[in-house]
Amino acid sequence: MQADPADFLAASRVIDFDHPAVAAKAAELRGTSTNPVDITAACFAFVRDAIPHSVDIEAETVPCRASDVLAAGTGYCYAKSHLLAALLRANAIPTALVYQRLSLNDTGPPFILHGLNAVHLPDLGWHRIDARGNKPGLETVFDPTRESLAYPPRLPGEATLPGLYADPLPVVEAALTDAPGWRTVIERRPDIEPEG
Repeated sequence: MQADPADFLAASRVIDFDHPAVAAKAAELRGTSTNPVDITAACFAFVRDAIPHSVDIEAETVPCRASDVLAAGTGYCYAKSHLLAALLRANAIPTALVYQRLSLNDTGPPFILHGLNAVHLPDLGWHRIDARGNKPGLETVFDPTRESLAYPPRLPGEATLPGLYADPLPVVEAALTDAPGWRTVIERRPDIEPEG
């Protein structure tokens, strides 16, 4: 993964770490630490464990902006990645959005995107992290020495997309915007063809 970390520090409409509630949560999770690895671990654990995935709890609220995810206390994988990016960027840790293209039914087409993050850590460079949320049969951890992804691609057509994104893909934002519930996002099925 090649990208200038400085391009992944800004607040935006969706990664709104300038929102008072997000800024306060970022400061709370940082505590007195100045170690980017420790701060990343705390933010990752919070988003993974305290913000359940919308499908897991069949949430009728589908937020997109980081501040809305924090307020709702739930979010799709994409929305959780928006919150994690906001918490880390608020702590001056470069954080990108990353996507995987995965089979919706684990057998092949149709495909749907999965959202996660990449964080740039001193002496380590870019490292993908997946705070989707643990459940029986699925567990991710933050370990800067190895990648821990919820869904390693394994089927034809599945892939971890190579790009690092400062803001959500338009197709992802469109799927979350005004969605009346968790099933709607699956029906809208955000997807893009991998390049190459």
